[in-house]
Amino acid sequence: MKGAKTMKRIISCAYNMDTNCVETTFSDGIMLAIDCEAVEDVYDVGVFERSELDWLIYNNPLEYAYHVLNGSVRDYLKGNHEHRLMD
Repeated sequence: MKGAKTMKRIISCAYNMDTNCVETTFSDGIMLAIDCEAVEDVYDVGVFERSELDWLIYNNPLEYAYHVLNGSVRDYLKGNHEHRLMD
């Protein structure tokens, strides 16, 4: 699965608080649960980085899935992000 092709194939994506996973469903029927705690362990995130990922998980789980699936979590954490308050 690569970048834009992966994003086109995702038909649903949501955070499940009970399992602490971002659950994605692809157009070909594949379901994938991304374990958020495991991602934090792999990238050895600190408190600030964890809050950045938490914001992304709650507000834009599709973008979170994109970064995890494409291995760009570290790039996301290094970037500047402007978060908007939810309406």
